[in-house]
Amino acid sequence: MSDEEEDYMSDAFLTKIQDVKPGVSMVRRVKEAMKKEAQHKELNIKNRQKTFKEQETESRETALQNSISNENKGFALLQKMGYKAGQGLGKAGAGRVDPIPLSIKTDRGGIGMEEVKKRKAEEQLEHYRQKVRAKQQNETKSLEDFRSRVRTEREERKIEGDLRKSQRACEQLDSQKSITVPREDWYWPKEESDNEDDDEDEDGPKEDEDKEEIVELTSFDKLHILTSYLRGVHFYCIWCGTTYNDEEDLCSNCPGDTAADHE
Repeated sequence: MSDEEEDYMSDAFLTKIQDVKPGVSMVRRVKEAMKKEAQHKELNIKNRQKTFKEQETESRETALQNSISNENKGFALLQKMGYKAGQGLGKAGAGRVDPIPLSIKTDRGGIGMEEVKKRKAEEQLEHYRQKVRAKQQNETKSLEDFRSRVRTEREERKIEGDLRKSQRACEQLDSQKSITVPREDWYWPKEESDNEDDDEDEDGPKEDEDKEEIVELTSFDKLHILTSYLRGVHFYCIWCGTTYNDEEDLCSNCPGDTAADHE
């Protein structure tokens, strides 16, 4: 071992390592070391050379905080025309007092890009609102169509029921007056026949019958015709369920000739 290298097992080396202030605890030494490291970092930050962008930002902030001096050419021209510091622009002094605020552009979009983005966002919002309105209108229309269909079916069932009731009453009242054949086939309830082909001749239908145009009445038309027949001939109202003495008695005591009149 050379003389220049120290023996780490020697007493001199061990004495050098233990050369610390007596009574200083480990925690205090750690805190002092951390404090020195923080001071060293702060010193490095202060000595670090600022970038051009940082210098530009600091210069701008400093200039904005200070008022325009007489050295500014534009301000000097305004003063020559009678302008005073703190006064509004214009002949009457009613114009702007503070300078126009800066709007620093930090993105890479071109001029007018913000307006384009804003317009697109508004268009998307309007498109979404139109879709919501269209959906609501379709739902409302579907609901109205359903209600209308249910109401129509209910009215049709009621008309069919009133028609059957009128046919039974017509058959009974006609029989009481010894009428054996109804004025029209559908005036009386239809009897079910086992032989549906009995009405046809063996030779087939006649040519004249083929030429006749058959007009199919609706249940509403049949009900209107049949109730008029019952009121005019038998003085009977199916909704009142009463046979009146004569036409005068019918007109005086019956509310009307429709179901709505009796509600």
